[in-house]
Amino acid sequence: MAKITFEDLILFENEDFVLINKPPLMATLDERTQDRKHTSIIALLRKYNPDYQLCHRLDKETSGILAIAKHSEAYRHLSIAFERRKVTKIYHAISEGVHHFEQTEATFPILKLSKKGMVTIDFREGQKAHTTFQTLRHIGNFTLIEARPHTGRMHQIRIHLKALKAPIVADEMYGGSWIFLSQLKRKFKLAQDEQEQPIMQRVALHAFALQFEGLKGEIIYQEASYPKDFAVLLKILEKTVS
Repeated sequence: MAKITFEDLILFENEDFVLINKPPLMATLDERTQDRKHTSIIALLRKYNPDYQLCHRLDKETSGILAIAKHSEAYRHLSIAFERRKVTKIYHAISEGVHHFEQTEATFPILKLSKKGMVTIDFREGQKAHTTFQTLRHIGNFTLIEARPHTGRMHQIRIHLKALKAPIVADEMYGGSWIFLSQLKRKFKLAQDEQEQPIMQRVALHAFALQFEGLKGEIIYQEASYPKDFAVLLKILEKTVS
């Protein structure tokens, strides 16, 4: 398998910013356990241009769009836009169950559990958090959901969907379940001595689009196509309910 280069990931570029489509299971920043077999977005960026700066990050399992500043003025501009909540972030998630969200507002306060690397809903000590959810379509007993986080808390979309009883597929940390082909196909047969693997081996969450105002006042909007695993899961679900 050919090594991924930074150029492979570029979706949009102008004199101020680069927008890329981060692959799933690639860390945004270097990890303590980083080895030669696994790279990170920041490592690719250092090789491509060490002057460029990441403006935000995505969880390792989450795929999708990331913004990078080419110079300090661009970095400061977008950092302020994020701080003032003037950046529109759109995520897509696949959830088990049939859910009817119509601009549903989730405002459950989030508390980070530092020792466990996860978060919980805590109405006494949690930080304010706000996400808007919209059902995009139902596929059998699954729902494709759009999430627009207005704040940037750790695991915000994941814990908010759990609180709404719509955990994301394969998100075991927050109540989601693995999906196996044998669950969907009645005549599915596994070869002898073969162990079945889940269709998607990471949280089914994708940063689909980003919109913000550029340095000259222009509106920058870009979408990131689904990675293979996310697209394959949707295709399998569509086939099994048709």
